[in-house]
Amino acid sequence: MSTLSTPLPVAAPILRAVLPAAVLGIAWNLFGIVQFVGGLTATEASLMARGLNAEQAALYANLPAWMHAVFAIGVLGGLAGSLAMALRRRVAVPVLATSLVAYVALFAGDAIHGLFTVMPSQLAVLSLVLAIAAGLLGLARVAARQGGWR
Repeated sequence: MSTLSTPLPVAAPILRAVLPAAVLGIAWNLFGIVQFVGGLTATEASLMARGLNAEQAALYANLPAWMHAVFAIGVLGGLAGSLAMALRRRVAVPVLATSLVAYVALFAGDAIHGLFTVMPSQLAVLSLVLAIAAGLLGLARVAARQGGWR
């Protein structure tokens, strides 16, 4: 039987999705780094100039340092994990898992500090971030098991 008529193993579509997903993950996390740096340097005045009201700007500008730390871990871990995925390295799995845990902590912090109350759109944004982080981790886990990653 020729290789053209031989059915592909079930893992083949997953393995073919790794590189495009990793590239999108890299782009997404680079955007996240821009957001992270912007948040670190933001003042109430600069946030209000970008369209936040006084209550939103005050809350966002005064978030505790641990929230900035988990955001950094999430976005830098997402970038490193996506790069590792692109290179088909097993280390992508624990790095992306760490990123996801950091984003869960960020989500909890946003809820605890009332960010979702004063900025309802933040709930949608962070839910999307969690979904992407979970998707990257899930794909990396399956691909690492089935794809012979180093």
